[in-house]
Amino acid sequence: MFRPFLQFPPAPLRARWWPNAYDLIAFALLIAAAVALAHAAMETRAPLAALDAAPVSLDPARLPDYALRTTLRMFAAMLASLLFTFTVATWAAKSRRAERLIVPALDILQSVPVLGFLSFTVAAFLGLFPGRQLGAECAAVFAIFTSQAWNMAFSFYQSLRTLPRDLDEVARGFGLSAWQRFWRLEAPFAMPGLVWNAMMSMSGGWFFIVASEAISVGHTTIALPGVGSYLALAIAREDFAAVGWAVAAMAAVIVLCDQLVFRPVVAWADKFRSEQTASQQRPRSWMYELIGRTRAGKRALRPLAWLWQRALCLRLRPRVPVAAAGVAAPASPWPDRLWLAALLLAAAAGAWLALDYGRQHLQADDLRAAFGGGLATLLRVVVLIAIASAIWVPVGVWIGLRPRWAQRAQPVAQLLAAFPANVLFPAAVIAILATGANPDVWLSPLMVLGTQWYILFNVIAGASAVPTDLREAASVYRLRSWTWWRRAIGPAVFPYYVTGALTASGGSWNASIVAELVTWGDRKVEAYGLGSYIARATEAGDFPRIVLGVAVMSLFVTAFNRALWRPLYAYAERRLRLD
Repeated sequence: MFRPFLQFPPAPLRARWWPNAYDLIAFALLIAAAVALAHAAMETRAPLAALDAAPVSLDPARLPDYALRTTLRMFAAMLASLLFTFTVATWAAKSRRAERLIVPALDILQSVPVLGFLSFTVAAFLGLFPGRQLGAECAAVFAIFTSQAWNMAFSFYQSLRTLPRDLDEVARGFGLSAWQRFWRLEAPFAMPGLVWNAMMSMSGGWFFIVASEAISVGHTTIALPGVGSYLALAIAREDFAAVGWAVAAMAAVIVLCDQLVFRPVVAWADKFRSEQTASQQRPRSWMYELIGRTRAGKRALRPLAWLWQRALCLRLRPRVPVAAAGVAAPASPWPDRLWLAALLLAAAAGAWLALDYGRQHLQADDLRAAFGGGLATLLRVVVLIAIASAIWVPVGVWIGLRPRWAQRAQPVAQLLAAFPANVLFPAAVIAILATGANPDVWLSPLMVLGTQWYILFNVIAGASAVPTDLREAASVYRLRSWTWWRRAIGPAVFPYYVTGALTASGGSWNASIVAELVTWGDRKVEAYGLGSYIARATEAGDFPRIVLGVAVMSLFVTAFNRALWRPLYAYAERRLRLD
């Protein structure tokens, strides 16, 4: 009897095996993303001279292509930031010696403005790919990376340092290796906070997108096709309509990213919350539910899931049994002392080189101008962070304790956080010149416009991560008002607040570059401060004064962090663990 070569499974099995409508939707979205990625990748391979032949246009019909290229740069920087976070932040949390080097380095790096990075990296990236747009693309992606990575690294570091001791002891008791503990316990515990900080970092990248795409350092001027360069051209030409189109394009991209990427990730990360009772309300996402209802999609991903499970079983280090109390001999202090001496020696050598360079190219008046401007900017940062904390901590707690409101506020907060200060330059310049107001006062709010949201996002992440059993215990004991804040919610969100406030203060120093010297056409308004000092030096291509400004800013930020935020970090780690 003839038997066909190809036999289909029975109808019940076919129903589970064949693609359904959700598979078709997911496949269409996947194809669209692949086509967009291929289109943008082909454009980056074009010669650099093509930017002069086809400069950025204010035609609104070009905005979809510009928005696509800007979005791909943002996600490329986000992937680099995640890789940086998982490696460097984990190393700092695991090794005391690495912590002594990495944490101060992060303090310094987050204080270096985007323009400071661009001043020294544009030529290097252009030299790697001579005559190609890829060099300029790499410079733009690196600049966006510098506005995203430090916040995510601090968040992940804080989460690993405040990991509940009982969970860590259980993992060690089961003999899990360091690799297994990281992926089974530590990364899941830190995931809710990392997701919210990733969203904030994406918005921070939007805040600096103008400086990242419309690169202008000395005699080097490159305008990459993107929303940032479109907005920079609109401001230079005083075109209010084009500014409105740019803001509308940014809003559309942020909403799409929220629906297609961030909201599904928030819904996925909710399962990693540390609690003993089930949550009554969970964040929902139509995209996350669509992926969960696919048939062929889930079957196609099964090999990857199997490989990942096998990878989690690997022991990259031999199992170390939990030592009995009193058996382990105390470690010798000499390796730590030698490492600290090496770090101090390297710092002294760097300081000597900087002083020698400054003595050859700078005058005493430059030092007075830089340090005087630094004190003025420091005063602005302290006042603005205090005001932002008083406003956004209560709001963040209220939103974080209500998942439904968190879902509604998420895209709105992202849009507000991504709102670039450049958009307000016309109103600020016109209002200050018309009224004769003091720019030292009225330009200050532009500094905190994009950085205050670090506090809000981190507090929302902390309140969302509060275990349900802790909330129920506070309700049972009828904790109200100040007692509730002091005994329950305050200690729970405090580590997250410290991370947000630390990053917000560093971001405010960064934002001073664009906030203390604003332009609208050929009109300029300048506030006295270190940010305007660096902006003027960057515009003139004055590298000695750029180096001085960046060094003074790094010194101020590092000293402020060491005096305030690091002791608060230590207090949160020592006293406010969820044990």
